[in-house]
Amino acid sequence: MREVQVATISENMHSPFGETAVAELTRDQAKAELAWLAGALVAANTAYHRDDAPDISDAEYDALKRRNAAIEAEFPDLKRSDSPSDVVGGAIAEGFGKIKHVVRMLSLGNAFDDDDVRDFDQRIRKYLGLVDDDALTYTAEPKIDGLSLSLRYEGGRLVQAATRGDGETGENVTANARTIADIPQKLKGAPDVLEVRGEVYMSHADFAALNARQEEKGGKTFANPRNAAAGSLRQLDATITKSRPLRFFAYAWGDVSAPLAETQWDAIARLAAMGFSTNPLTQKCDGPTQLIAHYKRIEAQRADLGYDIDGVVYKVDDLALQRRLGFRSTTPRWAVAHKFPAELAWTVLEAIDIQVGRTGALSPVARLRPVTVGGVVVSNATLHNEDYIAGRDGNGAPIRGGRDIRVGDHVQVYRAGDVIPKINDVDLARRPKDAKPYVLPTRCPECGSDAIREEGDAIRRCTGGIICPAQAVEKLKHFVSRAAFDIEGLGAKQVEQFYSDGWITTPADIFTLRARFDEGLQQLKNREGWGDKSATNLFDAIDEKRQISLARLIFSLGIRHVGENSAALLANHYTSWANFEDAMTTATIGDGPAWDALTSIDGVGTVMATSVVTTMQQEAERASIDLLVAQLDVQDAELRATDSPVAGKTVVFTGTLERMTRAEAKARAESLGAKVSGSVSAKTDILVAGPGAGSKAKKATELGIETMDEDTWLALIGDA
Repeated sequence: MREVQVATISENMHSPFGETAVAELTRDQAKAELAWLAGALVAANTAYHRDDAPDISDAEYDALKRRNAAIEAEFPDLKRSDSPSDVVGGAIAEGFGKIKHVVRMLSLGNAFDDDDVRDFDQRIRKYLGLVDDDALTYTAEPKIDGLSLSLRYEGGRLVQAATRGDGETGENVTANARTIADIPQKLKGAPDVLEVRGEVYMSHADFAALNARQEEKGGKTFANPRNAAAGSLRQLDATITKSRPLRFFAYAWGDVSAPLAETQWDAIARLAAMGFSTNPLTQKCDGPTQLIAHYKRIEAQRADLGYDIDGVVYKVDDLALQRRLGFRSTTPRWAVAHKFPAELAWTVLEAIDIQVGRTGALSPVARLRPVTVGGVVVSNATLHNEDYIAGRDGNGAPIRGGRDIRVGDHVQVYRAGDVIPKINDVDLARRPKDAKPYVLPTRCPECGSDAIREEGDAIRRCTGGIICPAQAVEKLKHFVSRAAFDIEGLGAKQVEQFYSDGWITTPADIFTLRARFDEGLQQLKNREGWGDKSATNLFDAIDEKRQISLARLIFSLGIRHVGENSAALLANHYTSWANFEDAMTTATIGDGPAWDALTSIDGVGTVMATSVVTTMQQEAERASIDLLVAQLDVQDAELRATDSPVAGKTVVFTGTLERMTRAEAKARAESLGAKVSGSVSAKTDILVAGPGAGSKAKKATELGIETMDEDTWLALIGDA
């Protein structure tokens, strides 16, 4: 039985139940107090971190935090999505203006071991059509654990600074950036327009000194250098930022009016000559063997650098090759971050819970005795699937030396990529004598339906489908998530409540709420936490989302294997819901023009294609989707590069391409707004035929489709 935690807070902090012991609170009292504590702690954080004017003492602040933690421990199901337990520092200030990046600020793909680095090199060689003997030089630089910043110079003068934000739009922190000594205000020898990108960070020594000063004046200390740097840069008052010891390393660029150099190495050297701090550990490397060797040298120096790094970034050195390689939807093809091994810690596995996802997957989750790993308190970890728990991989080969995982075990926990907690190993010497092998349930814990594991699938799945409340609720939560419909006031908590009340069971029900609840509005506003204004605001917010982009709609459907990036690929290819619906409805899995066109999309494989077609052709699923779409105004995807001569055209490549690889040709065409198909049809606009073109060229001639060779194509798109 869980030990009862008792905590009280002083009367002068005005908690509604501050003098009541936690063990004596009713559920309604606990819920109300958690709401009050969330507001009180947000206000305290804002006063301290943003305004630098704390209005309660550290002792009072800590008492509020302890009270919040005690209530959450006693009533874990009442923990709020905005729980102060999950917050370090203050919220991002809303007072900053927004700046749209001329060139998107993308994230990097990750490599976690030597094989990943070799695979990265091989992918690039394959894309560029290089063989192993062809020279390919990279740069390798430490990956600073800080906050990304973009600096725009015009005429050699700093005119604006912006955070990464969502990659498209960032916060305007120009006044704050001007206070950082490492950031030059004027440049000599710079292009007329130069956007420099880098990382704002805080050294270990400066971080310790800042925390010491905070302690001396009775202020609250920061959790780690990165949080301190991020919070300091985002101060609304630039004088506070100026008082914080921030530093800046430059490592890249965005919008430029003229090239900096021909190579990454020379471009960084030019930035250094202009007065920017660049990392002295950056080095040129010929191939993966040298990359890995330099990675190990940097890793050995990690503890002595004086600032936090979490890996090494590799970039193709030749900028012309970088341009050829281009970008995926969120990451460049020509760069990767080789992450350091995650920090490890030992703790006790107290329980294994099963969560049922929106696709019916039964996911085992380890409930751990809380332990700090890499500066973060970890109490849960993924266990992947039943094979992983049993100590074997998907092919039956042993992992962890064949050691299985049991409740009561002492387990070694790590954070993969410093993010996702996982179990690395088991200490058999400390295993309890009564520990039993774990057996994954064969029935869904939510609805009791059979949970089966299909041949070739690593996951056991509930067969209940729409009758399974977990799947229905999780699909609805996904539907309203940030990357999908993102309806203000309708989050996971409200979805659970409305589903439980029978108000919504499918996505379409959300958009009929107002019509169905003209009189039911009274029911909603009379519920705890709802009033006239909040209920009306919710209905208005729902109506505002009736107009939705095609990519968001596809993502919102929760189709297995279709993530945010994949949804964008499908939307950009089919451009409209009518086109997408028609193609998926008429496609035959494994054969036919519609199937060939779907699988020819760069990034869409047969597994994803099968999932999409199957979903769109299932009677119950399609009925739900049709009801939803009838409530919406789906916006066509915007064609990229609209001034391109091939924007909006459907292009087919056939035969042997001699001046570029097939993957490069497809990526280039799509970046110009063209749609690339794998088969010729009446909808084809251009056939690019190289040597060896066969039946596709013949069919194009029969259909009167414009046919050209590779040189003509390159001249058309301006790449000759």
